[in-house]
Amino acid sequence: MDSLLSFFISDANAQAGATGGSQLGYLVLPLAFIGIFYFLLIRPQQKQQKDHRAMIDAIAVGNEIVTAGGVLGKVTELGEQFVTVEIADGVKVKVQKSTISKLLPKDTIRNA
Repeated sequence: MDSLLSFFISDANAQAGATGGSQLGYLVLPLAFIGIFYFLLIRPQQKQQKDHRAMIDAIAVGNEIVTAGGVLGKVTELGEQFVTVEIADGVKVKVQKSTISKLLPKDTIRNA
């Protein structure tokens, strides 16, 4: 019966000094995972958010933009949170600044 239980559950090690080296392994693995997540997921996302915020702050009247929905337009008015965009002659819409995905070079809309 004891050999059957030993097969499913490993025997406890009663010696005090036998587990000293393996405790370091319990700390290294989670720290390695945290480092990997930081450099592969968190850091690039923070850089992307910083670049988007800088682009939003650089928007000026007369810039041509693309929204996240794919709408091309020319900025006619700037607000704190919203931008008025002219998408056709006489057709103006208000969009949130955060939905602007790209600034375009001048005369892109005319050539599109």
